[in-house]
Amino acid sequence: MRYLSWKDVVAIHDDILDSHELQGVAQNKSIEAIIARIDNRLTYGLIADIFELAACYACYIAVGNAFNDGNKRTAFATMDICLAVNGIELEYDTEEVGNKIIKSAQGIIDESEFAQWLRSITH
Repeated sequence: MRYLSWKDVVAIHDDILDSHELQGVAQNKSIEAIIARIDNRLTYGLIADIFELAACYACYIAVGNAFNDGNKRTAFATMDICLAVNGIELEYDTEEVGNKIIKSAQGIIDESEFAQWLRSITH
């Protein structure tokens, strides 16, 4: 399973932001710490498959709010890229996946529920 580093996530974030949007990492926030949580889950065998890994990226980045702007878009893009580099390309309904990211940011769904949804849309 290929995973993304915090530097990869920062590069994804920087790529999706337009020049007029607020750049950078939010004060007193750490994208490194957010990605370290995922790395720890990998280390201790708490992530069983690529869908759980992608869901962790989506949920932890959305909840962590480490960037000044574009957190949910970064969460989506990181999830999508994680799946793609691991050979999985899903077709999402844009509104549906956006709602999943928002619900995860609000704490309504967690990474387990998100992973189940990702599996359910796999053909």
